[in-house]
Amino acid sequence: MNIEQQINAAALAAVKELYGAEVPAKMIQLQKTKKEFEGSLTLVTFPLLKTSRKKPEDTAQEIGEYLKANCPVVANFNVVKGFLNIVISEDAWLNLLNAINADEHFGEVKATEESPLVMVEYSSPNTNKPLHLGHVRNNLLGWSLAKIQEANGNKVVKTNIVNDRGIHICKSMLAWLKWGEGVTPETAGKKGDHLIGDFYVAFDKHYRAELKELMATYDASLSEDEKKAKAEAESPLMKECREMLVKWENNDPEVRALWEKMNNWVYAGFDETYKALGVGFDKIYYESQTYLKGKAKVEEGLAKGLFERHEDNSVWADLTNEGLDQKLLLRSDGTSVYMTQDIGTAEMRFQDFPIDKMIYVVGNEQNYHFQVLSILLDRLGFKWGKELVHFSYGMVELPNGKMKSREGTVVDADDLVAAMIEDAYQTSSELGKFADMTEEERREIARIVGMGALKYFILKVDARKNMLFNPEESIDFNGNTGPFIQYTYARIRSILRKAEAQNIVIPETISGVAPCQKEIELVQKLNDYGAAVAQAGKDYSPSGIANYCYELTKEFNQYYHDYTILGEADEQTKLLRLFLVKNVVKTIKNAMALLGIEVPERM
Repeated sequence: MNIEQQINAAALAAVKELYGAEVPAKMIQLQKTKKEFEGSLTLVTFPLLKTSRKKPEDTAQEIGEYLKANCPVVANFNVVKGFLNIVISEDAWLNLLNAINADEHFGEVKATEESPLVMVEYSSPNTNKPLHLGHVRNNLLGWSLAKIQEANGNKVVKTNIVNDRGIHICKSMLAWLKWGEGVTPETAGKKGDHLIGDFYVAFDKHYRAELKELMATYDASLSEDEKKAKAEAESPLMKECREMLVKWENNDPEVRALWEKMNNWVYAGFDETYKALGVGFDKIYYESQTYLKGKAKVEEGLAKGLFERHEDNSVWADLTNEGLDQKLLLRSDGTSVYMTQDIGTAEMRFQDFPIDKMIYVVGNEQNYHFQVLSILLDRLGFKWGKELVHFSYGMVELPNGKMKSREGTVVDADDLVAAMIEDAYQTSSELGKFADMTEEERREIARIVGMGALKYFILKVDARKNMLFNPEESIDFNGNTGPFIQYTYARIRSILRKAEAQNIVIPETISGVAPCQKEIELVQKLNDYGAAVAQAGKDYSPSGIANYCYELTKEFNQYYHDYTILGEADEQTKLLRLFLVKNVVKTIKNAMALLGIEVPERM
């Protein structure tokens, strides 16, 4: 048992022996002792007063005396009103530090064969354009959530659903046929997703010009809205596009071959972006493969009386009993909607994996969609349907005028990554962080720092909130930033390398030396990692891990400012300090890994 568990158990025994009553474990409330008082942990006695039938001070005094006499980790205590401040023994702190050292991933829980299987869906791109800033936040959140679930002892499958069908895909295909002149990513010298995005924009440009021409030919008595509606209905370009979609639906070999070729260009481009972001997937699903499954599942639900068919042949789910409205599942022509596709994807996933929990990482504009999906999946018999988790996050934007995309409307993910790495290179050069490094090393450090800055800045914010991503703030080597934590990590690694160069051997266990108060606080902070991981898993909160990383790093830097390590004259104290910082650096690395952030060995 750890220190808190031992004190909890002893406090429960104290109440039973002193007052003849057994109380629930939740009534033993431990918290960190305020800095102005002696002690490390404080027991709040107020919940126990009905049982003790004594004043708060007397209850705290009696329990304190019992703990000092019967709990080995308690060295002393003091009472402040109804608060029992507990002084932990030096041996207990050293034993805890040894336990932290013995486990390479102290604070994290390993999955077993019996562990629940959690599936996390994120990214969900369309194949008609490259990934953008919104996708960056989505991918970083999804990857981190998966890592946090793993650290809480779950088996995890990371998955992606690609929107690779529909009218928007046909727009890019038709534009390529009309104006592409056979261009490929290789001949254009462009990533495939950017090339296809260009043709999507080209279609829109020609389509708007066509609408303008058509509207100019209509009777002046029509309003602008009427002219626009008439032009959209009569547009030859859009008619061609719809005809292409019908051919795709009917498995036309030429259309399907073009669709496959252009999608493969996009996937190659996506893979480059995912690699740069440091994210990936265990399984990728495609809407072209799931939408028919969804239709079949809805028809099955219809036969069971779960849904209803209207006179126009459309199929609906009546959700009025759940306080919602009616939801369309199949259009009158039998085609599916997004909800149907999600049902089909769920069916395929459930066949592929024994899912216990499903987490969808999707923006907050889809809150209603997932509320409905949960109800429908539960009706259709998916055991995790009712408790599916929609990890709903807010918008992310850049300050005006910074890093505009090629189209000028959204921020391209590749542009953002390249700019962050270049900013990290320039900032590190100006601050003299690249001394005695080769150009190759400088570029690698810039990549690690630039990506760390981007990821940390996005993940430290409560995901439910809209946020403004400021590249300049994120690269700062001071304050609550990724580079500040990365630089601290590199500083500690430098200390450990110097110790090794001096032939100092850090022992496997430490004993026989008294830690000072600052060292005790650092051990306490290291021990808090497990609680931070558990809370982040419960709350689905990468920001909780980011906050822990910052707090631990601040705690270390205060310690490093006040105490020398390699310059310490007493050999045992020096070994204790090296032993301690070795575990600080290990914990920083493990915690940052849960955010998908690399840490550099030197800076």
